[in-house]
Amino acid sequence: RARIDRLTGSATTYRHIGGSDTRPAPWPEGAAMVWQVDVSELPLIVANPNMAVTFRKRGRACSWTAVRPPRTIVPGPTMAAGGDLPHDLYTFVIESALGLEFGFWGCVAAGATFKTLGRKPTPQGRAVIARHIDDLNAAEARVNEIYFGWRSGTATPFDDELNTMLARWQALLDDEAITLEWAPQVSR
Repeated sequence: RARIDRLTGSATTYRHIGGSDTRPAPWPEGAAMVWQVDVSELPLIVANPNMAVTFRKRGRACSWTAVRPPRTIVPGPTMAAGGDLPHDLYTFVIESALGLEFGFWGCVAAGATFKTLGRKPTPQGRAVIARHIDDLNAAEARVNEIYFGWRSGTATPFDDELNTMLARWQALLDDEAITLEWAPQVSR
C-alpha cells in the first residue's frame, strides 16, 4: 500500500504503510521505503483502472516504474539501452501486440514479485509466477523470436509497433519518459 506523504516541486513522495499487512518488511526495522513518481503521471494513475508503466531514459540506460491499481507502485530495474529499445520496453510492446494475458507484464499487473524488480518476493507474488510459469516461458521465447527477427531485418507481424516505439524512444532527451498503459489482455 502507498499513500501520498508530501507533495513538493515536481515530485510526489510515497511511503510504504503497514496497515493490516503482516508480512516482514524487506528492509531493516525502522527504515523507510520511499518512491518518487512524477506528478505529471498522477492523473493517469488515479483515473485509470489499467496498470501504468513509465519508462524513463537515463543517459544510455532505462528505468521504469509501474503503478498497479488501485495504487501499488512497482519499481523496476535500470537496464542498458544504448540506441536500441530497452529489453523491458520491447517486451511490453510485443506482449501487448500479441495480446498475451500472462507474459511478464501481465504477471506484473496480476501482482507477481520477481527478484529482478528489487522487491522481496511475496507468497502472493510467487503464486502468480507459479500459476503462469508456462505462459511466462512461452512469452519470453516468442518475444525474443520476434525482437531478434526484427533487429536482423526479417519481417515480423509487429514491425510497425516496434519501429514506432524505437522512434519514440530515440526522440527522448535524458530524463524524459514514455508512459504506457497495460490493459488486461485476452490471449490471441
